[in-house]
Amino acid sequence: MGEHVIKLPDVGEGVAEAELVEWHVKVGDLVREDTVLAAVMTDKATVEIPSPVDGEILWLGAEIGDTVAIGSPIVRLKVAGEGNVKTNIGGGDAPKPEAPAKPAEPKAEPQPSSPKPAPKPADPPAQISPAAAPRAARPSVSGAPRAEGEKPLASPAVRLRAKEAGIDLRQVPGSGPAGRISHEDIDAFVARGPQLARATGLARKDGVEDIKVVGLRRKIAEKMSLAKSRIPHITYVEEIDVTALEELRATLNKEKRGDRPKLTLLPFLMRAMVKAIAEQPNLNALFDDDAGIIHQHEGIHIGIAAQTPNGLVVPVVKHAEARDLWDCATEVNRLADAAKAGTASREELSGSTITITSLGAMGGVATTPVINYPEVAIIGVNKIMVRPVWDGTQFIPRKMMNLSSSFDHRVIDGWDAAVFVQRIKALLETPALIFVD
Repeated sequence: MGEHVIKLPDVGEGVAEAELVEWHVKVGDLVREDTVLAAVMTDKATVEIPSPVDGEILWLGAEIGDTVAIGSPIVRLKVAGEGNVKTNIGGGDAPKPEAPAKPAEPKAEPQPSSPKPAPKPADPPAQISPAAAPRAARPSVSGAPRAEGEKPLASPAVRLRAKEAGIDLRQVPGSGPAGRISHEDIDAFVARGPQLARATGLARKDGVEDIKVVGLRRKIAEKMSLAKSRIPHITYVEEIDVTALEELRATLNKEKRGDRPKLTLLPFLMRAMVKAIAEQPNLNALFDDDAGIIHQHEGIHIGIAAQTPNGLVVPVVKHAEARDLWDCATEVNRLADAAKAGTASREELSGSTITITSLGAMGGVATTPVINYPEVAIIGVNKIMVRPVWDGTQFIPRKMMNLSSSFDHRVIDGWDAAVFVQRIKALLETPALIFVD
């Protein structure tokens, strides 16, 4: 038998290190060639690390959340044959702890055979609060809180103690005859906390779970912090009447060919943004604030912020200026599916020049979108609601939606932001304009 050490391979993208986000095995596991051992994250792409050999896991060289350099040993296996190391390789002091790990399992079995009936009695009392033990000994406990004006039974000493402690005896359950309150009842009441006496049946919870922020969640946290710390946001909210747009969308979906996707509002918004950006190209840009340079792009690459089971990602519809309505819809659907399945490539998750964020039906009335750094603008879609609108003679029901949009105020003035959003509003409220060159 020999040992085989697996090092973190070059996962591409020119990175020198990657974050370990998941172990699929543990020490002692038997694995076969191609068994997935771990997952690492680079930027926003997750890469699985397979085993190149059959063997037994002896050592895992990192913990979830650790950043590991490419080429660093991450797994050691016991394999048939000589393996790829003769003895311990550098940094191999960790495997030794694993050796005792095996004997430890057998040790666990003999223990049950050494009969000690102590565990049983220990169980119940250990889990029961101090107040419960006396309660078990006394079958009846009067209900609390008592009605206003009711005087609970208690000795003068108990009353004096309650008064000095600021305890309202009407809130204290009594375990004595006819609900008489004893010193033990006071002790139990204090141990539980006064507020629990009123919330009969509710249990207080004091546990705290520490959850390490790793993987995509850490990337999101870093990106949001970077955006908010470096970009002075200005957020502009405008109400848009999308009644005509919704009628057009319903008609197009009804008449669509079988090979075309169902249209949502997003493709219309993307086309409206393309037209508005043609008039204000400074909105389609990245700001390199270290160099003091604005990179204004001709190609319009629209990021679509999408919620996935693992967290927020932003797949990018490249060259929206060259796509028609149906093509935009097709690409949005394809990227959304890939993002949710975790198969979107790094290229599909990067390169945006402006971003749309939407929470769909959960979109609320208004939001304060965080700019996708280093872009200069983000368009936030809020949910569509039917609202009464005054047409000059009467209130009529209209489908209304707010756009909440944020801009980098260092390079985009409030006036320019307003002009941009008003142009999008005009296009969406008269959707035929979207299709007029």
